[in-house]
Amino acid sequence: MSPAQTNVWVPVCCDRVMRFNMFVPQGGAAYGALVCTVCSKNVTFELESLLDLDAYGEGARVLNMLGSPKPPKVDRPKAAAEDRLNDQTL
Repeated sequence: MSPAQTNVWVPVCCDRVMRFNMFVPQGGAAYGALVCTVCSKNVTFELESLLDLDAYGEGARVLNMLGSPKPPKVDRPKAAAEDRLNDQTL
């Protein structure tokens, strides 16, 4: 029997994997940001306790996501249609 395949979300913009930066200001709350190195689009992430996730209601999910300060600088190939349809993380 083969081990179960685990999927992970990869943040992509402009056909490139987005860079993840974490900031920990002195005396402040830590936060992270995904940044596109091509168009400079960014998404900010704030820390939240797992205990507080019930406030998001039924159907909310915690996603496994890849975050790297130095992602590869190559164009990201699109996933095959059959792989996207069989994704159990959706």
